[in-house]
Amino acid sequence: MLPEWVYRNCPEVSAVHREAAIARQAQLTKPTGALGRLEQLAIELAGLQATEEPRALRVPTIIFAGDHGIVAQGVSAYPQAVTIAMMANFASGGAAISVLARELGSSLEVVDAGTLAQEQMAGIVTDKPRNGTRDFSVEAALTPTDLAFAFEAGRRAVVRAKAGRPDLLILGEMGIGNTTTSAAIAASLLGVSAGEIAGSGTGVDAAGRAHKARVIDAAIARHGVAGASVEQILCAVGGLEIAAISGAMIAAAQARIPVLIDGFIVSVAALAAARLNPSCQPFQLASHQSAEQGHRLVLRALNVQPLISLDLRLGEGSGAAIALPLVRAACALHNGMATFAQANVPDRPA
Repeated sequence: MLPEWVYRNCPEVSAVHREAAIARQAQLTKPTGALGRLEQLAIELAGLQATEEPRALRVPTIIFAGDHGIVAQGVSAYPQAVTIAMMANFASGGAAISVLARELGSSLEVVDAGTLAQEQMAGIVTDKPRNGTRDFSVEAALTPTDLAFAFEAGRRAVVRAKAGRPDLLILGEMGIGNTTTSAAIAASLLGVSAGEIAGSGTGVDAAGRAHKARVIDAAIARHGVAGASVEQILCAVGGLEIAAISGAMIAAAQARIPVLIDGFIVSVAALAAARLNPSCQPFQLASHQSAEQGHRLVLRALNVQPLISLDLRLGEGSGAAIALPLVRAACALHNGMATFAQANVPDRPA
């Protein structure tokens, strides 16, 4: 159903560079473990990047946008027209991720992976098989051909980003209705009820959240995808931008490029990618835990610990962008601190 490259093994973590990073951390002028998670982050990056000097300077941001037929069931607080309007806002520099990308010196590419836009938009890369998904409460959201195209669109975005020799990638999303789609994917992958996963999304109230959960549970039962293959789940209840992110994550890992995972929706895409190709999972670094109800469960399934928790629920890659300075600090400390020998500082007794 999906292209052969999706299942191709990613490079292994470099044990040599990881061990060298551990040894260096033990020699730096600080008590062992004094920098906490930052030490482990630097060690992890050294192994992923296969280098003695882990880096997080060149970090492009790629936003994938898509629309969702399930919006017809009243699951969002915002109208579907917001997706296209926000794409224009990204391109003109007015969105949160646009501001953060400028502040961080990160390039920003926006990919229309499946919105309802009928024409090419200025500043947007259009790479989609169709305009929006079908309403998964009444029919499958995607055909196998749609799904394969979306994965290829994600791969193509990584190929474009590779020209700048990135140290990491930030992947984000935009799409009214995509928290419903993500919750449906997560509930199917994890074998839990939608009530445990579905959150407030763009701001629906408790009644709206309960309605969203009912719609999702009914759709999962209709399609019979609880415990089905990832490919079947993504076709039944998936989203084009979510599938593109999954493809981008696998393609990035195959190129030895770690990805800084954003919030709930990107984490669901990461979970789908990891289930399809487990060898990509080490390259997934969790940036934050969002306020969205199901994010904690998805992070637990990925076995990752987020760097920050600020009750964010914006999406767009914004949480990953906010966490990036911590990653840069971890690399700078690892590479730039003096060792006890260099600084002529007495080490602790052996």
